[in-house]
Amino acid sequence: MAKAKEKKIFVLDTSVIIYDHDAVKNFKEHDVVVPITVLEELDNFKKGNDTKNFAAREFTRYVDKISGRNTLKDWVNINGRGHGMFKIEMNQSASVDAEKVFGERKADHKILNAALHLSEQYPDRKVVLVTKDINLRIKAKSLNLIAEDYETGKVKDTQDLYTGSTVLDKTPVAVINELYEKETVEAPAALKKQGLNANHYFILKNGQKSVLTYYNDAQNLFERVKKQSAFNIQPRNAEQTFALDAILRPEIKLITIQGVAGTGKTLLSLAGALEQRREYHQIYLARPIVPLSNKDIGYLPGDIKSKVNPYMEPLWDNLKYIKSQYSEKDREFKQINEMVENEKLVVCPLAYIRGRSLSNVFFIVDEAQNLTPHEVKTIISRAGENTKIVFTGDIYQIDTPYLDTQSNGLSYMIDRLKGKSLYAHITLHKGERSELANLANEYL
Repeated sequence: MAKAKEKKIFVLDTSVIIYDHDAVKNFKEHDVVVPITVLEELDNFKKGNDTKNFAAREFTRYVDKISGRNTLKDWVNINGRGHGMFKIEMNQSASVDAEKVFGERKADHKILNAALHLSEQYPDRKVVLVTKDINLRIKAKSLNLIAEDYETGKVKDTQDLYTGSTVLDKTPVAVINELYEKETVEAPAALKKQGLNANHYFILKNGQKSVLTYYNDAQNLFERVKKQSAFNIQPRNAEQTFALDAILRPEIKLITIQGVAGTGKTLLSLAGALEQRREYHQIYLARPIVPLSNKDIGYLPGDIKSKVNPYMEPLWDNLKYIKSQYSEKDREFKQINEMVENEKLVVCPLAYIRGRSLSNVFFIVDEAQNLTPHEVKTIISRAGENTKIVFTGDIYQIDTPYLDTQSNGLSYMIDRLKGKSLYAHITLHKGERSELANLANEYL
């Protein structure tokens, strides 16, 4: 075990607690300090049904539990043997005053002052401010404080993030022909040695000949993937074909689809869900609400329905597009309307799902890049019998201030779950919305 003088002191700010309410448990033998200002900010978040409200409540309950009869001005054990100590820092006085340096009294500067005080109180120990707020990290470093991002749940390199599909050139023509004739072929031993992920998709090519395939890990087979349609929605490229195949496969219970705007992520998911409507009691299509300009939706006029409708409109647009494939007299058109009226198909904010049972549900979570890893885990852990969950999003279009391409829940899922038998992932690269949309995605 490390000596006390070798232990670091990590000072956590509010953004870390909101991101992961269990964060204090993830610093091994090192000590953790939370400034009193953080508790005051969390107190403002404790009411409500959003994830930040849940995190604030869970953290304060945990602090109350570990403190027992002790005061939090003293060090208390975090989580038993092998972990460090924890305390609340009340003192904000140091030789350098962040509020004077930056000319403003605000919570961030009080947190900086608490970290500065600790660095002076413990000169032989490394004091590190941990925050998801980039500006706060920069301010800390300008005051000669060590500052770091919270790394737990962070993907190392999104450039190498799992894509779910591979193109194999120079595949023997005999293998391609056999797949067309017999629909399956044993996976090549050479590929098996390299390591094949369960439910991975391949384009096997040789010159002008090619075939789309799916790797069945349980039987060590390449299975031919045929182009299917769902509620009159036709895949327009190989990756969309793979995505729809995964959505329609009953044995795959969890799917992630990543891609830029216009690649068809949500449309394919909704069409696939409608195609399998008889297999599930309900279809939920949900997305997290990320208010514009960091203002709560309470600032918007009208009742709660009026407040959330603007955020749900893109989801309704996908449903309208599917309905537009039929005339008003068609059975499918009427079925969609009936499903909405009878709440068999529900479009709603993700916060409305909290606490509900997810048994016999096809659940589509749109804009999943705006979720934290903890939020993703919470959603998946609520899945009951006969539930399928599809997460869609673009990890390069994040709207929340404390998430990035490496720390968001969608990237985390893709990185951690690849190769699991119940999971499949596809990255969509080619935009199919319009030539104009493709131009913007490529050059702007």
